[in-house]
Amino acid sequence: MGRTGTTRRRALLATGAAAAGLLTGCSSDAPASRRTPGRSLDAARAEAALRVRLVRTSTALRDEYDAVIARHPALADRLTPLRTEVAAHVAALAGPGASPSPPSPSSPSSTASPSLSPSGAATPASAAAPEEPAAALKALAAAERRTSDGHTAALADAEPELARLLASVAAAGAAHAYLLTKDDGR
Repeated sequence: MGRTGTTRRRALLATGAAAAGLLTGCSSDAPASRRTPGRSLDAARAEAALRVRLVRTSTALRDEYDAVIARHPALADRLTPLRTEVAAHVAALAGPGASPSPPSPSSPSSTASPSLSPSGAATPASAAAPEEPAAALKALAAAERRTSDGHTAALADAEPELARLLASVAAAGAAHAYLLTKDDGR
């Protein structure tokens, strides 16, 4: 059963938003309508919601890496550094104070999470990875591109600090896609 009324979290958020609004009001040349505590709280909520979406997208990408590594252990040396970077992106996008607790890259086959099949039933993540290693790499590259494109699109809704992070993560995703499609004899 949910709580009603003022909780400690709501009180702290309101107090923090009011203090931020007062500090902003004292040092900002912005119109008074833009310095209200409610607007700061709305902006914080919007950023939190955006971060949740970004973390969810990057976590799904990390899980795809886990599935491919679990299905194709011979690709682990090539994919583990990229997967580790994606896990770091998940942590960075979660923001300060958040702990998304990404699975350990040391045992990707044990960390592969289940995914839903088209019928809605849970299937092992390794079953979602293509059977052929080349097809698996191609699928990962496509996932990297989709994730990178999503992060790039989110730049329009992000506050400046998050936008800089998103630009970096999107660029890394584009580089990962290139590395996954680069035929270097492996």
